[in-house]
Amino acid sequence: MGTDHYIQELLYRYNCVVVPEFGAFLTQMKSAVIHKSTNAFSPPSKIISFNEQLISNDGLLVSYMANAEGVSYEEMLKKTLESAKVWRKKLKIGERLELPNIGELWLNREGKIQFQPSYKVNYLTSSFGLSSFVSLPVTREVLKETVTELEEKIPFIITPEQRKRSNFRPYLKYAAIILLALSTGLTGFRFYNETTVNQQLAREDAQEVVSKNIQEATFFNADPMVLPALELEVTKKVVGRQHHIIAGAFRMQKNAEKKVKQLHRRGFDEATYIGTNAYGLHQVTYASFTDPKEALTTLRKIKRTISSDAWLLSTK
Repeated sequence: MGTDHYIQELLYRYNCVVVPEFGAFLTQMKSAVIHKSTNAFSPPSKIISFNEQLISNDGLLVSYMANAEGVSYEEMLKKTLESAKVWRKKLKIGERLELPNIGELWLNREGKIQFQPSYKVNYLTSSFGLSSFVSLPVTREVLKETVTELEEKIPFIITPEQRKRSNFRPYLKYAAIILLALSTGLTGFRFYNETTVNQQLAREDAQEVVSKNIQEATFFNADPMVLPALELEVTKKVVGRQHHIIAGAFRMQKNAEKKVKQLHRRGFDEATYIGTNAYGLHQVTYASFTDPKEALTTLRKIKRTISSDAWLLSTK
């Protein structure tokens, strides 16, 4: 085997390996490194350097090679010096000397030996089995600390003080909004069905009265062509505006009043403050309606053109 092979083996155990009449290969500890730009992790390692001033034979390399090949110390020293002579001659004629898994050597313009270490092998035995790898960056959710600014845009279901004590996640808020929207839609649909059924029953009762009067006029009136005047008393139930398109719910009433003024400036003349809900939040509406169909139509228009956060509140 060549001299470079034995140098590699000794670099695992020693920090300095001298090649007689050529120079010394030195190792230095390097801590683990995390590259922030590439998210790459490099384990602890030994960095190889070269010093051409250390040429005196310390016996380490020659003794190791003699024991490995089973020859005398003097014979192995002679062989090592010949290898060093060949390496120096190769450098002087301008060629590069490449030692596998150690590095590459060459002469600069001033005749000094330059060395570029190889990073293919980690000579630190305590890092055996560890290799460099790239890790995906860790993304963390950053919660906004300012709540007052958000109140101008997003209605809150719970107060900020409650949010600090609870462990709610954002998706629970969206789930609550979806459930509220579903319950509101079901309430409006149920109210619409009840109204339709009541109107149908009223028409059937009226038709029954008309049929009865016609039958009495046919069989008991002397002149069958003349029917008595039919008078029906219709009682119309006046229902207040029970369907409100909510523009926002605020923790402080002054924010709700400010929202009403903003809506008035934007052309929503019927915008008003309708009081607090069960959570103590002050509610503001774009408009209120008696007819659920009209309320749903207006809600769709507002969600499409003004704010997707608007929702329908129906009260009994």
